[in-house]
Amino acid sequence: MPKKEIEKNNISPAGREKLITTQETDEDLILNISLRPSKLSDFIGQKELVENLKVSLEAAKKRKEPIEHTLLSGPPGLGKTSLAHIIAREMGTKITATSGPAIQRAGDLVGVLTNLEEGDILFIDEIHRLSKTVEEYIYPAMENFEIDVIMDKGAYARTYKFNLKRFTLIGATTRAGLLTAPLRSRFGIFHHLDFYETDDLVKILTRSAKILNIPVEKSGIEEIARRSRGSPRVTNRLLRRVRDWTQVKKDGRITLEAVEEALKSHGIDKMGLDNVDRKVLNVIYESFKGGPVGIESIAATLNEEPDTIVDIVEPFLLKIGFLKRTPRGRELTKSAYEHMGFAPEEKHLF
Repeated sequence: MPKKEIEKNNISPAGREKLITTQETDEDLILNISLRPSKLSDFIGQKELVENLKVSLEAAKKRKEPIEHTLLSGPPGLGKTSLAHIIAREMGTKITATSGPAIQRAGDLVGVLTNLEEGDILFIDEIHRLSKTVEEYIYPAMENFEIDVIMDKGAYARTYKFNLKRFTLIGATTRAGLLTAPLRSRFGIFHHLDFYETDDLVKILTRSAKILNIPVEKSGIEEIARRSRGSPRVTNRLLRRVRDWTQVKKDGRITLEAVEEALKSHGIDKMGLDNVDRKVLNVIYESFKGGPVGIESIAATLNEEPDTIVDIVEPFLLKIGFLKRTPRGRELTKSAYEHMGFAPEEKHLF
């Protein structure tokens, strides 16, 4: 893909290279509509979150009020968008979806907010990427359901007040720490999504295979789940890639043997690491003697954007204990040395 097109889509080369990236692709967007749960009772995993959200929804419906503004945080691909759509369906209202980078001017926000009806939901993905100017306009909209817009300049400047209908803002973020304190304080409900257990991913895969009419064996499903990085988005993507491989190379049935061969052909190892993950681990080992090293240095060596590594690669490496953060930077762990077959440096005392 030409460099200009990559920049336009705001996705780095590594982000597009990774088969198991948690970023949503066009294929995911189309297929996930059919695979996405439509009711809270169909949502698999995140048990504590689901129970608490169920209480909030029931209470709001009993009071005949919109649910409070809600912030959903956690790594990409874990179900934040699905939950936003489920909340809208459970409340029997309409959802308008956008993203932080898409709202570039205050006028864009005003246009969206003034078109919302009573009880509607505005879903803003990547809400931490809102500009400061736009964010200032959101505060009164969230608190008082009104927004002031300044028209013209200088002596002709006039302030116009728009009264809004009561709505619910649902924000989703992968970087909760980047949210400003004033914006964070205006949310009434906070939920963090964590990586899924293998058992939950098996249930998700079983459901998806049934919807897509894919013949599967339990052992094959379990192997895909183990290599899915704790992400439903990744697990559904791997299911589709294994399906393609078995339909061409085998009899179309997803068995353990077929899964192992298919994922090996895509460079995905037993731990769910792909070529990009291994590049990061190799760079830390070969160029920086296992660390500690700053994320900027890793990114520069790989010719990548730091955000790509922080958002796409690092979360899973931290989860499985292959990488650790220290005050001086990122550092490989004993588990990473063993998995990658690195010779331990003398300075590392495991």
